[in-house]
Amino acid sequence: MASSIPSRPVFDRTAPKPFPAGEPLWRHVLGECLRGLRHERGEKLSETARRAGVSPQYLSEIERGVKEPSSEMIAAVAGALDVTLVDLTLAVAESLRPAQHGASRGATCSAAATVYALAA
Repeated sequence: MASSIPSRPVFDRTAPKPFPAGEPLWRHVLGECLRGLRHERGEKLSETARRAGVSPQYLSEIERGVKEPSSEMIAAVAGALDVTLVDLTLAVAESLRPAQHGASRGATCSAAATVYALAA
């Protein structure tokens, strides 16, 4: 007789978590912006993390919105992506604006492309 082992639910840790009802969290939008900037540069997580002086795991957690990084960590990652802290902050704020007006639930970081172009 075969024993029945209860199966555990499988969680996809790489899947983006939906924003809670209302305004998205700043750390989620920040992570989306950082990931977008890194992808635009065609960089691997480990390359950006090395230049920022953080572990690839920690940068991954920042990009996924899991960690609430300090301002020093945000500045280090922004610097590794050749973006100023001011420009990154403005990009995040612009991405949050549509959510504030109810126009978009999943803020993309379209302003990040503009910020990156300005920083280049």
